[in-house]
Amino acid sequence: MPANAEAAGGGRRGTLAKVSLSSVSAAMAEASTYPLDAVKTRLQLHRSPGGAGGGGVSVIRVASELVRDGGVYRGFSPAVLRHLMYTPLRIVGYEHLRSTLASGGREAGVVEKALSGGISGIAAQVVASPADLIKVRMQADSRLLSQGIQPRYTGVADAFTKIIRAEGLLGLWKGVVPNAQRAFLVNIGELTCYDQAKHFIIRKQICDDNLYAHTMASVASGLSATTLSCPADVIKTRMMNQGKEGKALYRSSYDCLVKTVRHEGMAALWKGFLPTWARLGPWQFVFWVSYEKLRRASGISSF
Repeated sequence: MPANAEAAGGGRRGTLAKVSLSSVSAAMAEASTYPLDAVKTRLQLHRSPGGAGGGGVSVIRVASELVRDGGVYRGFSPAVLRHLMYTPLRIVGYEHLRSTLASGGREAGVVEKALSGGISGIAAQVVASPADLIKVRMQADSRLLSQGIQPRYTGVADAFTKIIRAEGLLGLWKGVVPNAQRAFLVNIGELTCYDQAKHFIIRKQICDDNLYAHTMASVASGLSATTLSCPADVIKTRMMNQGKEGKALYRSSYDCLVKTVRHEGMAALWKGFLPTWARLGPWQFVFWVSYEKLRRASGISSF
């Protein structure tokens, strides 16, 4: 995309419109795919030896447990809250950085797009990390219900209050390092791949800038993002689920990585890969198709 394409959004008004439209699209995508995210998180928290398919625990078994425990949409509120911060920051940030790095009206290169995706992803995730932490813990709490144990948190406000009281304000950013690492990778895979794939499809005249191009590009970006980010996602999920440091199983992201590989094998870093991909594919499709349509309807240029 030419560097001056950002101007087509209409300056500050266009930026605010993009923030609003990306938030709406992200909420739609999150609502339609959240059960798969719950399955993925539950799989990643299993510490039994095994591989990428879920460490010896089947997806069907975990999904059945979630339905039985009533935990399919547990943690949904903080998940939506996270995306109201995370998605607009990374999407709008990516476009701004892409435009800034491309000089002389030329299209940004792959490296420039990758840097734009990675940097915007880190910034957005640092801001949204507290909501992500609460989402992970509330999802993990669904296992307690099946054991007749009272969950740690009754809701988002209760979780914020209890975490700050027990772990301090910085406790809300527990796991922020692996979280940011994952965001760096997933946004390189997602944003750069979608951008490159869509413009390649249009440039090669496979189809116009329409539903077919958006669908093919979203499938490619979903696979790329999942492959790159799954190991960091496993680490950040386990780190964020920990409580007080005294009870922590892992001292750091590196310690978590080492212990996971030592006790469960290298393939454990891709636990939850299939449900992650199964979720990211539809998530990407719902988000990008709705976002591109909403942009067009609002008179904003294509992504």
